[in-house]
This record gives sequence, structure tokens and C-alpha cells, in this order.
Amino acid sequence: MSLDKISAQLAGSKKSLPPVESWNPPYCGEIDIQIKANGDWYYNGTIFKRLALVKMFASVLIKDVSKDVSGDLSKAIAEYFLVTPVEKVKIQVDDAPFVLTQWRWLDEKETVMQVSTNLGDEFILDKQHPLTVNENGDLYVTVRRNLTAKVHRNVYYQWVDIAKEQQTKNGTELIITSAESQFILGSY
Repeated sequence: MSLDKISAQLAGSKKSLPPVESWNPPYCGEIDIQIKANGDWYYNGTIFKRLALVKMFASVLIKDVSKDVSGDLSKAIAEYFLVTPVEKVKIQVDDAPFVLTQWRWLDEKETVMQVSTNLGDEFILDKQHPLTVNENGDLYVTVRRNLTAKVHRNVYYQWVDIAKEQQTKNGTELIITSAESQFILGSY
């Protein structure tokens, strides 16, 4: 499987996201593409310089989560694949495939927050795109399908500045609200 072959298969795709969930191509092995924790994409150890190419590949990225043999979801393994109508290749993702790098309020009352990823995906922070905190305290937002973006440290600190403190059984929680949904940044 080569990068050129995948690019050729995707070259005619439109601006909208391809219907990868309806494709069921055969698995064709691994390709040396790595998405670093900072959101940079590498091929054979060299960084991608063309953002348009990265966006094209990101549009056909999927995540498969497999349970371990006991069925324990806490031991689930996430694997990432690029999918075209005719083949499926595995790639390496160090953390999350996207980084949430920007945010802004869409209204004067500051009730609806739009967030953006390093690849230009824009969406509302809401129930369909929730904010979650992992066991290490890292923040992630669901971008699409079951793909996530890690919240960049700068965005996190900006959100801490606007968060409301709320006393709960877990202590004092820092909460932000968007689109009638509350999201916990952490507690102390």
C-alpha cells in the first residue's frame, strides 16, 4: 500500500466527508503514517507539508475499538485506519488524531461555543460533540464519528478562566456551558 495509491483513490472526493461508515473494504496491512500527539502527520518519518493532503486523509480516518478477549471495555484497544472504497490500511496515532486549538462564542450571551481543530473542523461544543476528561485529567472533544481532538493547553487555560465553580460531592468542579450542556473541566 502506497501513499500515492491512497491519494489517487481519494482524489475525486468532494468537500463533504466521504461515507466511510458504509464502506467495508478488505484490510490491506499497515502504512507508515503516524499522527503525533501534537497533531502533526508523518509519512515514513517525514512530516506532511501539504495541509490539503492531511485534510484529505483525515476525511477517511476511522477508529475501531476492540475489546480484549474477556470483553472488558476498560482494556479496549483503539486502532486507526484510513479507509477508501477498495482498501483499509492501519496507521499509528500517538494520542488523538486531532487537536482542539481554538474556540469562540457564537452569541452575545455566551451560550453557544464553537470550537475548531488543527485541521479546520468547526463544530458546536454540545451533546453530539461532548467534552470528556480521561483518568489523567486530559480533555478531549468528540469531533466526528468516534474520533476525538485533544484540547490544547492554551484552550484549557482559557476555559479555566471562564469556568464557573460548582460545589458537588466530588469537591469543587470547574464547569463550562455550551448549547445547554454542562462540561466539567476538572475538580479540586
